[in-house]
Amino acid sequence: MIQENVSLKPFNTFGIEVSTQFFAEVNSEAQLQDVLGWYREQSDCPLLVLGGGSNLLFTKNWPGLTLKLNLLEKSLVKTEGDFVYIKSGAGEPWPEFVVWTLENGYNGLENLSLIPGNVGASPMQNIGAYGVEIKDVFASLEAINIKTGEKRIFSKQDCDFGYRESVFKQSEKGKWIILNVTFKLHTTAEVKVDYGTINTVLAADKIKNPTPKQVSQAVTAIRQSKLPDPKLLGSAGSFFKNPVIDSDTLSKIKMTHPDVPHYKAEDGFKLPAAYLIDQAGWKGKTYDNYGVHKDQALVIVNYGGASGADIWQLASDIRASVEERFGVLLTPEVNVI
Repeated sequence: MIQENVSLKPFNTFGIEVSTQFFAEVNSEAQLQDVLGWYREQSDCPLLVLGGGSNLLFTKNWPGLTLKLNLLEKSLVKTEGDFVYIKSGAGEPWPEFVVWTLENGYNGLENLSLIPGNVGASPMQNIGAYGVEIKDVFASLEAINIKTGEKRIFSKQDCDFGYRESVFKQSEKGKWIILNVTFKLHTTAEVKVDYGTINTVLAADKIKNPTPKQVSQAVTAIRQSKLPDPKLLGSAGSFFKNPVIDSDTLSKIKMTHPDVPHYKAEDGFKLPAAYLIDQAGWKGKTYDNYGVHKDQALVIVNYGGASGADIWQLASDIRASVEERFGVLLTPEVNVI
């Protein structure tokens, strides 16, 4: 079950050629317990848990165990009035899971259509798009403690969700492996279309009262028009988080950029990172075999053969440039290893 010196190029959407000292794929909880038992017997062996590999940038080989989770499950747990509780294994691909929920009349994930990655990573990142975040539809998750093998149920409160944040990126980082996630969805046709350009796409198709499936189709069309398919062009989707700034910083930016788009957030004002990067002159910039995507400034791409170090240097240069121009330091959404 444990392999040695395995290439991780097929397991990261950037397509970076790196290797891992040890590698294991698990298809069941029993296999996972066996691998963790082996892992606990090793010394000085770091652990990396892989989902879809869509939120990683490797800058070096991994000097330990890489664990690929293939825990698959989709089931209806219970029904409460207009609400349904749907459980998914951590290894289910997120885009396909969203399609499956909508096909079965389970609504609520349509705004999160086509986000790359697996279900297990969705609460870790508190993924979000077009006015919806995982915390809005989250019920609970089951995870296993890496050191002890014990299982625990995490409630929404336990997860301490924030903007692209959760307890699994903070105080509980590196302590748990998520086995499955349960979502609270609804069977009514409630939709959220007041964010971004969803309404514009629907209006172009002359849709006035959209169904959840139609909202999903609109979101999919928007994402496909802006973001490259990682199966065809190496990337990790949005590289940076949208920054949240205070009113003083916003006022300073408006002095030179009066048209800067901004949205009220809990802790201040959220700015589109893509706008800041574009205004700083990075959109479409190319360096040999890597660069910034021509249609979406938030996306850094590997045209083939680039190293993780090359891409991270570009990301660092973008951060420095945006900070110098706007006084705003961008935070990577991608995990850099």
